[in-house]
Amino acid sequence: MATGRTHRPATRSRGIPEATVARLPLYLRALTALSERSVPTVSSEELAAAAGVNSAKLRKDFSYLGSYGTRGVGYDVEYLVYQISRELGLTQDWPVVIVGIGNLGAALANYGGFASRGFRVAALIDADPAMAGTPVAGIPVQHADDLERIVTDNGVSIGVISTPAGAAQQVCDRLVAAGVTSILNFAPTVLSVPDGVDVRKVDLSIELQILAFHEQRKAVDDAVESSPDPAAPPVRATTGNRKGPDGDMPAVMPA
Repeated sequence: MATGRTHRPATRSRGIPEATVARLPLYLRALTALSERSVPTVSSEELAAAAGVNSAKLRKDFSYLGSYGTRGVGYDVEYLVYQISRELGLTQDWPVVIVGIGNLGAALANYGGFASRGFRVAALIDADPAMAGTPVAGIPVQHADDLERIVTDNGVSIGVISTPAGAAQQVCDRLVAAGVTSILNFAPTVLSVPDGVDVRKVDLSIELQILAFHEQRKAVDDAVESSPDPAAPPVRATTGNRKGPDGDMPAVMPA
């Protein structure tokens, strides 16, 4: 079976935009659900709704794959599952190493979605000597001193970092030096990598902050809609200070 080290995804050479690449997993997830229900074909409108995009954008994305569907029939579900899986490189074996086996790292090791999408967790690595040999998800944890050998022995090209922020850059540097060319970073820090190395950042706190922003805006909109006179101009705060529980508070303009 092909390994990740010797086969690179074809998306760059074929000129598929990054925004389209980012949506391909959404289409694949929706198509896989249809396949599991033995649905043979799907229209662009149905698939777009399932993937959470508009149908025009979906048809444009699929044009980069050379797949336009059949007018009046739609898209062949099984064919698209294969085509998108191939484009994403999921028809190959991708050995993955996870570095940092705390609560998050252990949860990632136990995540069944890796294997079902062609990603094989080849090794688990942690800097704590007490963790060495401890099985997590049936895989014995190995010490960080052996990181380079582990990467080389398993032909790893994708590394997952779930260490504390302070250790993440050093781990990243060692992975890159050992030959890893793609990194999924769960550590709450920005990593610096050389050209040719791809990094995807996953930060749950940032996603929650974005949701908090939208919740705040909805609350403001609801307050405006429930106002006795929605057409009245917004009340501006005064330019002086107002009293708060801790003394004077600078006045601010409402959002």
